[in-house]
Amino acid sequence: MSQRPAAEPRGAYRHFRTITTRWMDNDVYGHVNNVVYYAYFDTVVNQYLIEQGALDIQASPVIGLVVETQCRYFAPITFPDRVEAGLRVAHLGTSSVRYEVGLFRNDEPTAAAQGHFVHVYVDRATTRPGPLPEALRRALEPLRMP
Repeated sequence: MSQRPAAEPRGAYRHFRTITTRWMDNDVYGHVNNVVYYAYFDTVVNQYLIEQGALDIQASPVIGLVVETQCRYFAPITFPDRVEAGLRVAHLGTSSVRYEVGLFRNDEPTAAAQGHFVHVYVDRATTRPGPLPEALRRALEPLRMP
């Protein structure tokens, strides 16, 4: 088995979005349920794309389909914590993007959780992969890490 990666610092990410936890995010064990972390991932990515004018959820000719996802958990997040979701792009391909997200609890310097998901961008009508639109590529370029 490979060695587990360490939690990353805030400086490893290019863009941040504050997400407020909700009472219903906690599970019976008293911490945010694992499925909610993926909702946080979706929120930071899609809100960024909408704000950049690269995604119109009703009318964009292409849509991103998730084909791979992963999350590693380092420390619990609980209600009423504030989550700072850090975002970066690790790969910008012809029709796919690998987004990486770090979730930071309150003002903590390292991620409570971090993960990724890969979107393959497809034609909305045919669901066939196609090249990333120029507006999407322009929006994602500043998020790329060296």
